[in-house]
Amino acid sequence: MSDAVEEVVDVITRSSAEIRQGLVGRRGEVDEENPSGETQAEADVFADELLAERLAAIEGVAEYASEERVEISQVGDGDLYVAADPLDGSSNLKSNNTMGTVFGIYDEPLPAPGTSLVAAGYVLYGPITTMAYAHDGTVTKYELTGGERTVVEEDVTLPDEPLIYGFGGRVPDWPADFEAYVREIESNPDHKLRYGGAMIGDVNQVLTYGGIFAYPALEDSPRGKLRLQFEGNPIGYVLESAGGRSSDGTRSILEVEPDELHDRVPVHVGNTELIDRLETALE
Repeated sequence: MSDAVEEVVDVITRSSAEIRQGLVGRRGEVDEENPSGETQAEADVFADELLAERLAAIEGVAEYASEERVEISQVGDGDLYVAADPLDGSSNLKSNNTMGTVFGIYDEPLPAPGTSLVAAGYVLYGPITTMAYAHDGTVTKYELTGGERTVVEEDVTLPDEPLIYGFGGRVPDWPADFEAYVREIESNPDHKLRYGGAMIGDVNQVLTYGGIFAYPALEDSPRGKLRLQFEGNPIGYVLESAGGRSSDGTRSILEVEPDELHDRVPVHVGNTELIDRLETALE
């Protein structure tokens, strides 16, 4: 299985350069919605089709699923099951802000809980294309260029002193207990707001500087906005592998049992102390 996992990551590494280049000329929308009811960008469709084709060619991959397609694609008879958000933050295309690709590699058929992840990570299309990759309890950061990975940092862990916070959703839609927690975090002069509208960019800030990112349950959306298979589980796995915590408000995101492929989940990830405090605030 280990060889197949590495092959999946290599394919995502090589594809990332084409996904990034493919953003040029694909900043418009198509006349379609994804299964979550969001209007698809041309680049969403391009990235999804590219990854689906490439991953289907790997002998060890049995299924491919993404938030851009309604159903799971049966691509082989291997023992790996890949879920991806091919282009996280595509709403940032118009303003030319940060985006990314998120992936989770499971050893159980999808939909699956995060406890069945064997590896996960994300590619960040920032000024430099980078990857954070979690496997076997450790996180490694890479720079990606020419389809190759170059190690930047091994055994990545969250800094002990949290610095960054970023919270999604409309403030009027936040539950009162979550808003009270946010005001407490904001009141600390050592904490700095960082929120860019692409989950993976905000999560990468937390992984780099320490802190908390959350897209919480909302009054009109009690399960939040982010998808469990494609976003919540992979980033929860990365942050937990880096010594932090993930939570849906009461437990690790990785312990949430999915009902459907496109289930949503409240997402809170970051330093252990901040997530512990959050769960206490939401009790």
